[in-house]
Amino acid sequence: MSDQPKGPTSYFPSIEQKYGRPIADWLADIEASGLTGHKAVVDHLKAEHGLGHGHANALAAYHLNPGKWPAYPAA
Repeated sequence: MSDQPKGPTSYFPSIEQKYGRPIADWLADIEASGLTGHKAVVDHLKAEHGLGHGHANALAAYHLNPGKWPAYPAA
């Protein structure tokens, strides 16, 4: 059995490395945006912060589905 992250959390180390911000900051940004739809969150992250589609999609999926994915440790 692997301890590798699954789903959106598998993208989190590369998001933190590429953009230099911990996941908690990205999730706080999404919360502050007030956006509730998946596409709206993805579009916001791409347009306002220059995230790639896969990274924005992973953050949106994690944020919009609380409890579905294991908690991700703060960096």
